[in-house]
Amino acid sequence: MLTKPFGWTGVPVSVIGQGTWMIEGNREAERRAVEALRLGLDLGMTHIDTAEMYGNGRAEELVGEAIAGRRHEVFLVSKVLPSNASYQGTLRACERSLRRLRTDYLDLYLLHWRGSHPLEETMSAMEALVAAGKIRYLGVSNFDVEDLKAAERCLTTQRLAANQVLYHLKDRGIERRLIPYCAERGIAVVGYSPFAHSDFPRPGSREEKLLSEIGARIGRTPRQVILNFLTRQPNVFTIPKASRLDHVRENSGGTGWEFTPEELAKLEQAFPAPARDMPLGML
Repeated sequence: MLTKPFGWTGVPVSVIGQGTWMIEGNREAERRAVEALRLGLDLGMTHIDTAEMYGNGRAEELVGEAIAGRRHEVFLVSKVLPSNASYQGTLRACERSLRRLRTDYLDLYLLHWRGSHPLEETMSAMEALVAAGKIRYLGVSNFDVEDLKAAERCLTTQRLAANQVLYHLKDRGIERRLIPYCAERGIAVVGYSPFAHSDFPRPGSREEKLLSEIGARIGRTPRQVILNFLTRQPNVFTIPKASRLDHVRENSGGTGWEFTPEELAKLEQAFPAPARDMPLGML
């Protein structure tokens, strides 16, 4: 699996990671999810993203099970809910996540989205967590450029390492201002839901036909073409959901080649970026 430096941190992180939203379920579904996460690690997708919100902590427990004995391989990310993101609430939420994940530190801790608690409190708590060795880096999720600037003004000893945002072929608005701003500041951009709703591209659609034609040159599937396109910029990563073995194997083949100018032109024409600033998308 291809890696690249995670923004200003310089840490090599797998370009394609593993998302864990809605991996919880019945016993068999959870068994398969843990198996899929472990396969992803075997294939080099060592960037695992979760959150206290997912399954009310159950996703974190499943990740903890999946990475048991392999914690040193993983770039592990979790998030604090905005409703918990007061100063003391952030500290307590992180401790709960660490227990569920069966680890004593996170590589990256994010504020899931901006809420009612002052950013000063959340960022100060995250800086305290870095100082205590509970987290290595801090960041945010679902922040536009103005929100990022506000968060940066609240930091005194650390820098934002990442911003996790919605990014797929039908929602490319972050390419106008957000990705360039983050690149300038050394902030990694982690795109979630790269396949939009999971039925994209719809089988038999014109979109799937185009993606298949582009992938045929190098023996890649439509979803692999999507992943490669979305991560083509140096500071962008993606975290498709990982709960099925076949999807994990497919996701792992989504990097490692360059598009021809003609292929890029076809993708730009079929999935154009907006011509004006758009509100930040969020699922």
